[in-house]
Amino acid sequence: MADFAFPNCTCAGTPHFRRNAAAPKPLPHKSSRKWNAPTVADDQAPDDFGPDYANQPEDRARQRAVPSGRMARFGTFGRLVGGVAGGMVAEGARRLASGEGISARDLILTPGNVQRMTDRLSHLRGAAMKMGQMISLDAGDFLPDELSKILATLRDQANFMPTRQLDQVLKSEWGPDWRKQFRWFNPRPIAAASIGQVHKALTRDGEELAIKVQYPGVAKSIDSDVDNVMALLRVAGFAPPELEMEKLMAAAKQQLHEEADYTREGQQMALYRERLAGTPGFIVPRLHQGLTRGSILAMSFEDGVSIEELGNEPPERRDEVFARMTRLVARELFDFGVMQTDPNFANFRYRRETGEIVLLDFGACRPVDPAVANGYRKMLAAGLEGNAAEVLAATIEAGFMMPIVAEKHPGRVNRMIEIVINEMREDAPFDFGDRGFVPLLRDEGYAIAQDKDTWAFPPIETLFVQRKVSGTALLGARLKAKVNIRRITEEVLASTNPIPAAVA
Repeated sequence: MADFAFPNCTCAGTPHFRRNAAAPKPLPHKSSRKWNAPTVADDQAPDDFGPDYANQPEDRARQRAVPSGRMARFGTFGRLVGGVAGGMVAEGARRLASGEGISARDLILTPGNVQRMTDRLSHLRGAAMKMGQMISLDAGDFLPDELSKILATLRDQANFMPTRQLDQVLKSEWGPDWRKQFRWFNPRPIAAASIGQVHKALTRDGEELAIKVQYPGVAKSIDSDVDNVMALLRVAGFAPPELEMEKLMAAAKQQLHEEADYTREGQQMALYRERLAGTPGFIVPRLHQGLTRGSILAMSFEDGVSIEELGNEPPERRDEVFARMTRLVARELFDFGVMQTDPNFANFRYRRETGEIVLLDFGACRPVDPAVANGYRKMLAAGLEGNAAEVLAATIEAGFMMPIVAEKHPGRVNRMIEIVINEMREDAPFDFGDRGFVPLLRDEGYAIAQDKDTWAFPPIETLFVQRKVSGTALLGARLKAKVNIRRITEEVLASTNPIPAAVA
């Protein structure tokens, strides 16, 4: 799922958990139990009552049932397209009357259409909302400002299931008596995202859990949702016909199907917990196998604050923690042979008391293609040596760049390589907050991108790895971290070996 977080004790619209200071109220009779009160087992003792939120107001504004049927979701997309088309006609008529020029992009990005798209995609959730979040993070500085605002809203705005729909999902997975497994289960989510929402609960044996519950119907709707979102992007002019979008769509569908398989995610989480068992500074939740299902993931609740709070720490602590995160990315690429490819900031939590990082959401974990890992190794080794020709050769060999790009735009390509080499070779802390070189790279890259002969997707496996690398750099920029990238790179390359192709 890759875009939820476990708040300290609360989340937007969710009241704080607290123990009863006074004697708890009598439990309601089974026939009168309401879901806006704590959910408990019928034979539960009063002193097991747990968090007190029965008298807190519910945030009904964010409760919206997920359209789970194929026709319901298709109808929601239909209303979205119809509303956007109507808005485009009205805006086109206005521009023609005033003598202004017309383009599909300008017509679709009116304030009314922006609101329609944000509202409908948030309502659909699932792959529709996830696609918007993925595009937002992957494209970074290259998105038009208007589209960035739409997608930023999608990242921040997550509705959650009404309690009745939640109860139906839990009954279908755990059976009608599912409540008897818990002392209490908070029906209000502590986090809500594109594919599921997270609840806090306490088991009968006193284990505090975070339970991720998948929205009904999202797994079955992935393929059609991706197709519909891409059709909308094409209309808006954000998916040029010259690009082979089918490759990207197929990869997006595959990843989303994997992220919707919570049994698989639990296995990946257990793998990372094992891999990092001897590495201080990281916390990986413990899988609760007995309660995990294909659409329910149960794990230990791990406390922490937003990773962005790390930016408020003293520089020494901030830089040390981010250096640790950077080293983890390098180890994933060159040592683990598997990488969590979604760098969404919400996938990391920070513990102020210990400086530890809590790693969350392993749905986007995937094996690293040895060819990709070895391609990165060659590029980095050549870059550390300052060998621009070898960097270019390794870049083309690994599929990061098509040969025609270097043939038609050698000056621009060489300038981009020179910028990167100069930045990475310096034996000093690299200032992620100083993005002065980014506009230089962007300008050169944009100029090359105007040449449609050079348009092509790199290998899909490369895109997944680059997404993690770029997203981590973006987090460093947000934190204004300063880390000696050269030393980390040299250390990890020296302690690992090229991965044999036979391992693939």
